Amino acid sequence: MSTRNGWDSWASSVPQLICTSTQAPRHDPAATATRLAQAGLADQYMVYEAASGVWHFAAGSAVSLTAHRNAVTARAAGRTWTSPTGRQPLTEFAAALRALSAAHDPNAADGAGTHFYGWAAFELAHLLHADPEAGGDGPLLHALIPSVEVTLTRGRSVIRAVDEAWLHKVSDLLAEPTARHLTPGGTTPERSERIIAAGTDAYGSAVSRTVEDIRAGLLEKAVVSRKVPLPAVPPVNFPATYLTGRRANTPARSYLLDLGGYRAAGFSPETVVEVGEDGRVSTQPLAGTRARGTDPAENERLRAELLSDLKEIHEHAVSVRLAWDEMASVCRPGSVAVDEFMAVRPRGSVQHLASRLTGRLRPDAGPWDAFAALFPAITATGVSKHAALQALARHEEGLRGLYGGAVFRGSTTGGLDAALVLRTLFGKGDETWLRAGAGVTAQSDPGREIEETCEKLRSVAPHLRFAVGAS
Repeated sequence: MSTRNGWDSWASSVPQLICTSTQAPRHDPAATATRLAQAGLADQYMVYEAASGVWHFAAGSAVSLTAHRNAVTARAAGRTWTSPTGRQPLTEFAAALRALSAAHDPNAADGAGTHFYGWAAFELAHLLHADPEAGGDGPLLHALIPSVEVTLTRGRSVIRAVDEAWLHKVSDLLAEPTARHLTPGGTTPERSERIIAAGTDAYGSAVSRTVEDIRAGLLEKAVVSRKVPLPAVPPVNFPATYLTGRRANTPARSYLLDLGGYRAAGFSPETVVEVGEDGRVSTQPLAGTRARGTDPAENERLRAELLSDLKEIHEHAVSVRLAWDEMASVCRPGSVAVDEFMAVRPRGSVQHLASRLTGRLRPDAGPWDAFAALFPAITATGVSKHAALQALARHEEGLRGLYGGAVFRGSTTGGLDAALVLRTLFGKGDETWLRAGAGVTAQSDPGREIEETCEKLRSVAPHLRFAVGAS
């Protein structure tokens, strides 16, 4: 039964992770996390690689929080709570998590607070920056407060669970001497290239129309994307694709999830926002792209070309400029700095121009204020965000869903780590697909932007794995 009596009752119903166990180190944390995902422990789960060498696994579907345009719904202990949002779902979502903090964190045995895992759909951007009617009626945010959480490194494995039963169940899985079988059925290079090339003519036309908008002064930049549907048969194996793709990629973050109606396996090139419990906030815009392959000499040639390409430099510079403004809106005056500018970062099949901005949150601002200011990432929308969102609504077909949104892990003690959802395999219902985009400016050539999307898709498409017997 639904009620609107605030979040205190819901928060007090959320179980705490009070049982802790430290296990032997994992020589391959990525494979161990994938094996836990395959084990079917719960109907919802997430694997999140928060930093190099650290993987988190969370599972348990009894506690969740979902935001739509007009209401936030929470479920715990077999009960349901709802609250109207006033078309500010992020504000109400943050209020629920604050109630959770007040209910539990003072009593947390290990001081770690309550962790949550979730995603934000790209359409949340319309409520934050553009037309509230353009975001559709689907869920905009979804978070899981897990019944069990496992942190995996090469040094140790730590399990936190709501009770001894969950603790023993996961401990037994970790004690298994060999990894469970991962489906070997992959895709041929020829098939991979056919997948990548689908829909390029229509995409080239969308780029041309966007260039016309930019030259007419409607906006400065838009990141126009294209969707690449995958056949339903044979079905894609998400865990196997994740593990194979992670071994071939060099992401800033990675994730594997079946959560809130979406399935995803991705290798994010950048973070939308990172907020420490000490109030330090950071964002890492990447814009400007060249291919990256197995020939070091060719990679270096393309790197030098990237660093001297005026279109790519302009695209990157305007992204950093807007990121600065967004950071300054929530940070202490004078604290925003560019710690890194126009470095070149390898990200799987491509290399990007990369910068990092840091700052300190104002005393009256929290992690979700920083998220609201920086979401969606400039590098997935454009400049200005409002005008770019309008352009994308004109030139892209359908809603993006998770693409260009965020996958995140956070703590009710103030931490938030949100990865930009790019280079990802998506699934919803019976449908699976890939998606990639390119930053379009007044100098854009449709042929080059088509090729850039192909370069990015090669971070995922060659690593697709299918059901047994697929080829």
